[in-house]
Amino acid sequence: MPLSRLPGSSDMHPLQFNTVKLSLCLILGILLGNLLQLSIFISLISTLFTLLLLGIVFRHQQKLPSWLFGVLAACVTVCVGQLSFSLTQSKNFEHHYSHLLQSKNQSFIIKIREILKPNAYSQRFVARVKFLDTARVSGKILLSMAPDTANTQLKVDDELMVFSTATPIKAPLNPHQFNYKKYLSHLGIEHQLYLSPDNSFITPNTSRSIFGVAAQLRQHIIKKLKKAAFGKEELGVIQALLLGQRHDISPATNTDYKDAGAYHILALSGLHIGILLGLLHFLLSPLEFLPKGRTIKLAVIVLLLWGFAILAGLSPSILRAVTMFSFVAYALYLNRPTSHFNILALSLFFILLLLDPLLLFQVGFQLSYAAVFAIVLIFPLLQKLWAPKNYIIKKSWELLSVSLAAQLGVFPISLFYFHQFPGLFFVSSLIVLPFLTFILGFGILVIVLALSNSLPPVVVAFYDSVIWAMNSTIGYLAQQEGFLFRNIPFDTVQLFLSYAIILTLVLLLIKTSYKKTLLFLGFILCFQFYILAKQHHSKSRESLTIGHLSRNTALLHRRGSKLTIFTNHPPATQRIASDYAIAQHTRELEYLPLRNSYTIEGERIVVMDSVYNTLPKNYKVTTLVLTHSPKINLDRLLDWVQPKTIIADGSNYKSYIKRWKASCRAKKIPFHYTGEKGAFDFFVR
Repeated sequence: MPLSRLPGSSDMHPLQFNTVKLSLCLILGILLGNLLQLSIFISLISTLFTLLLLGIVFRHQQKLPSWLFGVLAACVTVCVGQLSFSLTQSKNFEHHYSHLLQSKNQSFIIKIREILKPNAYSQRFVARVKFLDTARVSGKILLSMAPDTANTQLKVDDELMVFSTATPIKAPLNPHQFNYKKYLSHLGIEHQLYLSPDNSFITPNTSRSIFGVAAQLRQHIIKKLKKAAFGKEELGVIQALLLGQRHDISPATNTDYKDAGAYHILALSGLHIGILLGLLHFLLSPLEFLPKGRTIKLAVIVLLLWGFAILAGLSPSILRAVTMFSFVAYALYLNRPTSHFNILALSLFFILLLLDPLLLFQVGFQLSYAAVFAIVLIFPLLQKLWAPKNYIIKKSWELLSVSLAAQLGVFPISLFYFHQFPGLFFVSSLIVLPFLTFILGFGILVIVLALSNSLPPVVVAFYDSVIWAMNSTIGYLAQQEGFLFRNIPFDTVQLFLSYAIILTLVLLLIKTSYKKTLLFLGFILCFQFYILAKQHHSKSRESLTIGHLSRNTALLHRRGSKLTIFTNHPPATQRIASDYAIAQHTRELEYLPLRNSYTIEGERIVVMDSVYNTLPKNYKVTTLVLTHSPKINLDRLLDWVQPKTIIADGSNYKSYIKRWKASCRAKKIPFHYTGEKGAFDFFVR
């Protein structure tokens, strides 16, 4: 949308709109539903009961306090949020496949719904389960298979017969790692199937859905674009920006965009749909001169936005972005400044209620709405600070204002999830946003010409050079390491305090008052006191943790603000050490070779490996750690040293693990295998 027409009014704040209040109540209800995990029956009863009370109060509102109706309306909305969340939970549905799973091979008929980005170890898909054995069921499941198997050309809408065992998604085995199990759970996926040419085959004559048609159209466009003389990196970026396909972007380009603070450009989201809405709003302006022209313009814009959504594959991020900006298009149609917070809150309300309440837990959804609300709220305030008369300076200031407002809105979320901050984000935004506007607009023309087999080489060369220039600019900015701040500790309390500071600052700038100033300064003091308390607490803490690594061993010893990693292969431990250090607010890291004996508070921990595999008789050992498959007679060793606990990490053969577990069970000694139970904390104080 044109920057000069960005909605918002500096004499208003969002909490004065009922739609914003109801949306916040709905969000609270969804969060409570996630916390309490209530059944559909209880959620439905509570919703009907509060709705009945609301009806009674409405009927007799003249005799009752005026605030009572508002409180009950809020309670109804909270209960609706709980009910909405309960309706997404597999345990609440009798026909969900998870209720019929067994610990043996079963027959599944599944339909491919989405193709995920592959990694070095597997090709992954999201599918819907249609039949389990002979029962008709529902629910989503994750499919995984080796990237070099014969079935790698699976397409959206393909139906497969699979004879396998569904296994639960595993939680992370090391502390503070990314929780892929939780992430998939918020997508409604809790189990996975492993495919191979021996246990699956594609069934013929499958039905087609709109998702399959969209994927087929997208693949047809990609095939046409590949025939043109685009560079490999440039074509990968084109596919990402116009079609939502990031599979062909190299890891180096991915890293450059991330380090330059422009990674959001590669993922089709609200930013791209917002720019497209602005272009359509400008290009279709002549329609306003027709009778009912404004209504026709709105209808055409909404149709084109949803057409682009189909072109981009109807991914969840595109669906929510197009839904949101369809409401924004309606707000522009109304052209009333008081409607914009209402429209955005209304879009948030209906997206969460009708599309999927689990979207609330997705990072992309949080970033999209945080950015849009920040732009609507903060952009007008920044424009009031300075209004240059020079046209070029004015437009540059508007671009920078939008970037600053959006970055301020997403800054706490970015730190919470990614723990890094690109200091040159405003430079990359100022440079890349004009690139992106042109690339999206001109790219649609390129696609149309490619589909009609009339794409001139001069257009290909020009468009390719524009993408190359953008990639080169981003690459240069990414090389400025001094402006990239990494490994920033930031937890949930800091997240909420940061947003409290930002919101009270904005409200203070809208209208100054003593109470708002006091509240703003109070939140700043709380933030500072919390950081100081965390630092003081960390100085008195000590812990020792055995991590889980395949074919490697790592002991993480934390004392105060220092983390020492004992390992013989430091590169293999960098990821878990970094995650641990960030979460524990530890900045000083040291790598030392692995030792065979450690003592903490008089407790002796002995590490046995393929070399150090003997102990003297009656040697006092509290904990025995087995690594790298030592050739020992564990039964005899347990009689000799009598440890209290046995731990085996991921560097051991699984056949050894099975034998050791049986020996410990017979001796009634606790046995902990990190490959099953995760990392082990030896001692914490």
